[in-house]
Amino acid sequence: MVNMNIIITGRGIELTEPIKEYIEKKIGGLDKFYDRVIKAEVKVGKQSQHHLKGDIFVAECKLDVPGVDPFASVNEKNLYKAIDKLRDYLENELKKHKVKQREKTKKAKRVVRQYKAYQD
Repeated sequence: MVNMNIIITGRGIELTEPIKEYIEKKIGGLDKFYDRVIKAEVKVGKQSQHHLKGDIFVAECKLDVPGVDPFASVNEKNLYKAIDKLRDYLENELKKHKVKQREKTKKAKRVVRQYKAYQD
């Protein structure tokens, strides 16, 4: 099992300890779904200063996973809600990747078994 390295960057906002801890808790929990996540690069902040409807927060994350590098970006009026949606999206991506990996191995094993059956 690999410990995931989480790199957190803030854009246009101050990264407070509660924000960092929340991101580490949410993104760090992704290794329950796929234990080969090596690194997560998380960027959070305000999208721009010119929105008429108030602050719009953006949360982005790029995961470093062998075989695939999932990326997600979410815009929300609440930063914590954006982080939650980001985690949910990445969780689904990791689950899909895990299923694909499992299917590849099953298919390979099936081919080997069939090949051995014809050699008898």
